[in-house]
Amino acid sequence: MTSTRLPGKVLRLVGGRPLLAYHIERLQTSGLPIYLAITTNATDDALADFAAAHSLPVTRGPEDDVLARYQQCAAAHDLDVIVRVTSDCPLLDGALIAEAVQQYLAANNPRLYLSNVLERTYPRGFDFEIFSRELLDEAHQHATIASDREHVTPYIHQNRSGRVQFAQIIRSGNRSVYRLTVDTTEDFELIRRLIEEHQADTLTTEELIALLDEHSELVALNAHVEQKKL
Repeated sequence: MTSTRLPGKVLRLVGGRPLLAYHIERLQTSGLPIYLAITTNATDDALADFAAAHSLPVTRGPEDDVLARYQQCAAAHDLDVIVRVTSDCPLLDGALIAEAVQQYLAANNPRLYLSNVLERTYPRGFDFEIFSRELLDEAHQHATIASDREHVTPYIHQNRSGRVQFAQIIRSGNRSVYRLTVDTTEDFELIRRLIEEHQADTLTTEELIALLDEHSELVALNAHVEQKKL
């Protein structure tokens, strides 16, 4: 809720509903349980209320030590595999995640980190990372750099332990230039128009990409926005 570029962004209304509602609804199509890991700040009480209204488990922890929040959540619910997503990606497709989870489980390797973010071919806003509780606990125990703890996974995906193995989810046509995450007013305007004018919340990954392919005027709304660096 204290986003520096767009405060309160995940509860901003589109079509009369908060962005977070679209996000959760689309994630539920994965068939996986969903957990919210939010801060102890009073400003996040609104997120706790949202979670209660939607019967979602909540873990609350430090604002800057998000890694600790994740580890706390995984321990509280005895999770052995974690899929990390961020709440500013309201059009992320649960079906895409479900397919990736099946690939991860088939590998049967607790040292594996599987994602679509290290080698980007999907639009930003379709990001997910899959890793084991073993890797999460190891990062929580050994990560000391502030950015590692704020951004959860750098200790893992930068292979600080030297024992992480990697796999990537790659799309055959690269559309990483598209931006469907919400970090600025321009990002929000694009998502608003996609949902209100094109029912984007009902579309699959490939249907969303095809829609953007056909509407360069929509892509232009936030094409100039740069992602914040770690």
